[in-house]
Amino acid sequence: MDYKDTLLLPTTDFAMRGNLINNEPKRYAAWDENKIYEKMKSKRKGAPSFTLHDGPPYANGNIHIGHALNKILKDIIIKHNYFNGKSVRFTPGWDCHGLPIEQQVEKKLGGKQKKELLETAKVRELCREHAAKFVDIQKEEFKQLGILSDWENPYVTMDYKFEANIYRTLCSVAKKGLLIERSKPVFWSWAERTALAEAEVEYEDKEDYSMFVAFELSYEAKVKLGIEGKAAPVIWTTTPWTIPANTAISLNPHEEYVLTDTGYIVAKKLLNLLNETAVLSGQVVKTFKAVEFENLLAINPLNGRNSRIILGEHVLVENGTGCVHTAPGHGEDDYRVGLIYDLEVVMPVDETGCYDNTVVRDGLIPNAEEFVGKHIFKCNEAILELMGESVLHVSKFMHSYPHCWRSHTPLIFRATKQWFISVDEKPDGEYNTLRNIALSEVEKTLFYPQSGKNRLKSMVENRPDWCISRQRDWGVPIAFFRVKATGEVLLDEKVLNFTAMIFEMQGSDAWYSMPIEQLLYPGSGYKADELEKVTDILDVWFDSGSTWNSVLKSRNYDAGEYQADLYVEGSDQHRGWFQSSMFLSCAVEHKAPYKAVLTHGFTVDEKGEKMSKSKGNVIAPDKILKEYGSEILRLWVASSDYQSDLKISQGILKQTSENYRKLRNTFRIMLANINDLETLTPYSEMGELDKWVLTHAKNVFNTVHKSFSEYNFVHGMSLLNNFIVNELSGIYIDITKDSLYCDGLKDAKRNSSQSAMAIITKSLLVLIAPILTYTADEIIDNAPSIIKGDAVDIFDFVYEEIQTGESSFNAEYMTKAREGFGTIVDALKKEKIIKNTLELVISTDSQVALKMDKTEAEDWFVVSGIDEDNTEQERLGTFKIDDDTFVISKAIEHKCPRCWKYQSADEESTCKRCSKVLNA
Repeated sequence: MDYKDTLLLPTTDFAMRGNLINNEPKRYAAWDENKIYEKMKSKRKGAPSFTLHDGPPYANGNIHIGHALNKILKDIIIKHNYFNGKSVRFTPGWDCHGLPIEQQVEKKLGGKQKKELLETAKVRELCREHAAKFVDIQKEEFKQLGILSDWENPYVTMDYKFEANIYRTLCSVAKKGLLIERSKPVFWSWAERTALAEAEVEYEDKEDYSMFVAFELSYEAKVKLGIEGKAAPVIWTTTPWTIPANTAISLNPHEEYVLTDTGYIVAKKLLNLLNETAVLSGQVVKTFKAVEFENLLAINPLNGRNSRIILGEHVLVENGTGCVHTAPGHGEDDYRVGLIYDLEVVMPVDETGCYDNTVVRDGLIPNAEEFVGKHIFKCNEAILELMGESVLHVSKFMHSYPHCWRSHTPLIFRATKQWFISVDEKPDGEYNTLRNIALSEVEKTLFYPQSGKNRLKSMVENRPDWCISRQRDWGVPIAFFRVKATGEVLLDEKVLNFTAMIFEMQGSDAWYSMPIEQLLYPGSGYKADELEKVTDILDVWFDSGSTWNSVLKSRNYDAGEYQADLYVEGSDQHRGWFQSSMFLSCAVEHKAPYKAVLTHGFTVDEKGEKMSKSKGNVIAPDKILKEYGSEILRLWVASSDYQSDLKISQGILKQTSENYRKLRNTFRIMLANINDLETLTPYSEMGELDKWVLTHAKNVFNTVHKSFSEYNFVHGMSLLNNFIVNELSGIYIDITKDSLYCDGLKDAKRNSSQSAMAIITKSLLVLIAPILTYTADEIIDNAPSIIKGDAVDIFDFVYEEIQTGESSFNAEYMTKAREGFGTIVDALKKEKIIKNTLELVISTDSQVALKMDKTEAEDWFVVSGIDEDNTEQERLGTFKIDDDTFVISKAIEHKCPRCWKYQSADEESTCKRCSKVLNA
């Protein structure tokens, strides 16, 4: 007879090949149609909550691999908490205002000049259309990654109600006394004609001048200091174009300054260095304390205007001269020290980066007419030439310089009237400054990785006041009314509430399209002709930084709780979204908007190089989906150390695909082996090997689950893969084949092994479901009832810890014995002495092995016998464990034609076990 027909061979409908490319879209569409996210919410009513607040991507193009990494990581975290029994909330969002979208509209219109011919309302309409298009595109692209969220009710920052809530957040900040309008130097993009905040600044290399210029002391100053003849403080600067705006020279108040015999004044500590580098030549004639120079006057060699000598803590003596050129209109430190000394803020540069008529009117440059309308960067050489012999030394050097994040052009510091959130003012009713409140909240926040804490803390400690105004068209306007006669800004609550109501009903576009009389609260007491609109727009970081208020605290979304449990973004957001959210939440609510912050690195190629189209190393998500499927991308995210930059390439994706195949086939063989199992064997009645694998699985899964709960997915996946490859597939599935295939259908030993596999399968399935959700859901479709129960899909499950008890199996000892046995077997197979370990038997004096159930001991080594004495057999090898000896010999009985064990009396007969099964 054909004994193969008598075996209980594994069978399952779960396919070996996933065919992910074709099958994933169908299942994702079904999830969408069946409203799985809503099901997830309804399944966990009353459970502990978990809120992950989505940092909004920018609606200005298709998603890239960084977007995919970010959203998949968030999705894994949300699902882990869901399968952990929590009520989860994840509302996706989009950032829709700002310069990049406006730039795209400019390109479509044919350039900046043509755009400026249009009404602001029309430009905003085109920007709104552009953003809406890419919100829809990105939404569908994110769905293709298997991401579940509230796709039907996302937050979009340009929605009318959302714009109203952004504006309400601004009003709350103003009411706290933290919103200040003042003329102050800010990063200015002359290419984009707008102010920028710290988060919008990138640093790139730039060549600049290094120049040393002598400012001769006034006659009165020399008399007071007792100096006769030449005496000139020497300043060092890299920006000759700012010399026309000079109003002071700053000295370090704690340093000594010297007059040289050549007539120059510098910090004493720097004289030798200046002589060595041939900037100066001279010896000390007289030494002064810095305070002796305070409020004396020097003469600007460019225009003959007075330059007051002042003292400032910002002056360093590591390089330069210790005498700092001070132009309050062109620098943060200059501005701050200028407030102390009430210095004039001279600003001769217009919004395009060109000198304006101020240089003529105020006599800032000789023959100034030829400089008007000329870009400042093109005037450096002419400025140097005009100062003549006062320029002591000129060279050029490369240094890191602030650039615009979009146009990549060098920025300038330019004093303009802007709106600021003061970080060193105390909110009304608070004893602490906004900066100190934020620093206190940083200390209360959990960080993954922990290094993020110091990074955010440093950003909060060192940031200047936040410039929140922009001189552009597309954004939420700083919609205040200014009284023409006095310049006063109306912050009357009824006026502000009326404006917010208009935004909610007609959008912020109404601010530009409606006349003042329709925008003004009817009972305000002001007339339309007495007022003018503030038309600056808000920094887009204000939009996204206020989403905790517009989303988590709003009735418009079922987005979870404030404070959010977690914010997740790239590591660059310490200076961006994490920080802007922190300051706005602390300003209004006096606490952080999040309990924890997780940051991930950036995607790079396999060499660690940044991806760029010019290098040809960009891997787009849609290409990966077409070649591998989203499960491979998700497994790559979970298997990568996101705390540093994540490498991705075709080679890495192929390896990830191979790992997926192994994991899938492990599930497949276990599903096939338990296909006919009807009832679980209690742990107490299981065999010792089944107890061993369950206990081992429990320990591994608990550790993995803990790692996942701490968002350490790469560590958890490493432990899981190691267990699957070594203990589960490498040992347990292999050693149970004989019993599963050859024992009787209801045999207690077979049912025990099936039960252990079923328990492991179910636990492992829910453990990896957050990562490989598609695969887990497909498994449920094909799982036997012992796994599936009454569940409709994977979302009906909650992760449960494996329950175990005592076991007498000495795993450590027997693992060593199996390894020793394997070493000899490898040699025997290599020498072609045997083909299969079932040809062998073992004799041993090991009481550990001999006290085991005989069949289980044979299964552990996959041999045909194990006994205390096998003297008749041909010995093929020996190994020792501790003091115990194991002798490997050839089996002398015949091969059973059914189970292939060498336990039959002759070649035609089946062994006793198989005969019993066949007879039954």
